[in-house]
Amino acid sequence: MKRREFITLIGGAATTWPLVARAQQPIVPRLGMLMPGSSALSGTILEPFYRGLHDLGYIEGKSIVIERRYADGDVVRLSDLAAELVKLKPDIIVAWSTTAALAAKHGTNAIPIVAAVMADPVGDELVATLARPGGNITGTTFLGPELVAKRLQLLREVVPKLSRVAALWHPHAYGERTMANMSKEIEASARTLGIELQLVPAANPDGLASAFSTIVKERAEAFIVLPSPMLFSQYKRIVAFAASSRLPAAYQVREFVDAGGLMSYGANLGDLFRAAAPFVDKILKGAKPSELPVEQPTKFELVINLKTAKELGLTITREFLLITDEVIE
Repeated sequence: MKRREFITLIGGAATTWPLVARAQQPIVPRLGMLMPGSSALSGTILEPFYRGLHDLGYIEGKSIVIERRYADGDVVRLSDLAAELVKLKPDIIVAWSTTAALAAKHGTNAIPIVAAVMADPVGDELVATLARPGGNITGTTFLGPELVAKRLQLLREVVPKLSRVAALWHPHAYGERTMANMSKEIEASARTLGIELQLVPAANPDGLASAFSTIVKERAEAFIVLPSPMLFSQYKRIVAFAASSRLPAAYQVREFVDAGGLMSYGANLGDLFRAAAPFVDKILKGAKPSELPVEQPTKFELVINLKTAKELGLTITREFLLITDEVIE
C-alpha cells in the first residue's frame, strides 16, 4: 500500500469511528416527574420510588434521566408544569397524586403516565376501570374515599366521649365525584356514631390559618384530616396546630404520626411509591399503560403515638393496642 493511500485510509477511519461510537450508544430514557409538593418534601417521600428504580437497574444520570417539576403546594401551577414536561417529550410522565395526574392527562394523551397514589382513578375519570385502564394512565391507588369513615370510628375509640369533630379538607383535592363520595362517607359515619361533624375547608396552604381558627372557634373536641396532596404537604404545620390546641386528630398516613400526630390509618405511602417503579420499567420495555391494571394496596396500617396520647391525657386501651400495627413511644 502506498504511503498516501495509507494516510488517506487512517484519516477516513478517524472521522468514521466517532460516528460509529455515537451510533452504538444506547438511548437513555427520560422521565418527567410532576409533584404537587416541594422539592424537600418530595425528595424524602419519593425515596422508595427511586430505590425501586435502582433495584430494577436504573441509575439516574447514567441509564435514566429525570426532569422534575414541583408545585410547592399550589395545585393551580400543576397545569403549567405539566405543559413544560410535555414539551420536553419524556418517555413517561410520573405524576404524584390525582391532581398531578389530571394535569398531566390534560396536557397529553400520547405520553404514558404513571400516577402514584391516586384517590379514586375511576371516579376521577383517569382510567376506565382498574383492571383495564384503557388510556395512557396507570399506577397505584390508596383508596381515598373508602377509608375516611373508618378513621372517624377509630378516633372515637381513642376518645370515647367524642361528640364534636371538625374535618379539615381541601375541597378541590380530587374530582367532584370523589370529593362528594368522601364527604358523604364521613357524614354518614358521623351520624351513625352520633357525632356532630363540621367540614372546615382550606383551599391552599395560605388558607390553613383561617381553617385552624375556625376549628378552635367552633370548639371542636378533635379533628380529622381528609386525604389531600396539599394538606399532606403541610403535615408538619397541621401536627403543630393539633399540639398547640391540644386536639386529638386522625390522619390518613403515618408521616403525620411520625411528626408527633396522634394516630393514622391507611395505606403505606412508601409501598405505593415503590410499586410505581415496576410500571415505569414495564412501559419502557414496551408495555402499554392501557393494559397495565391499577395496583391497589393490600395492607392498611394503624399507627398510634403513645407519647402524644399521654400529652393529651388519653388512655389507650389494651384492646386498641392489640389491633395497632405500630406503636410510637
